[in-house]
Amino acid sequence: MAEYIEVIGKIISVLPGTMFRVELPNKHVVLAHISGKLRKNFIKLMAGDTVKMEMSPQDLQKARIIFRMKNVEVQKNMPIRSFGPNRNR
Repeated sequence: MAEYIEVIGKIISVLPGTMFRVELPNKHVVLAHISGKLRKNFIKLMAGDTVKMEMSPQDLQKARIIFRMKNVEVQKNMPIRSFGPNRNR
């Protein structure tokens, strides 16, 4: 059974082929790809998203993204939906 290190990081750039550059809290930058479950459920990832990753102890330069964390700051500042002036009649 494989042992993995779970870490949290922030996506700093999106690369082709569903690859991402992710910065860890200690300022280390790793190359990460998304897991099959995220692909299957069409979870969209953008620069600035906070993600949970699995890393192998043998290779600390690569990781697999397994979860996208909820961004409370982004959700709080989202615009209010407007359906036009005659919607409340």
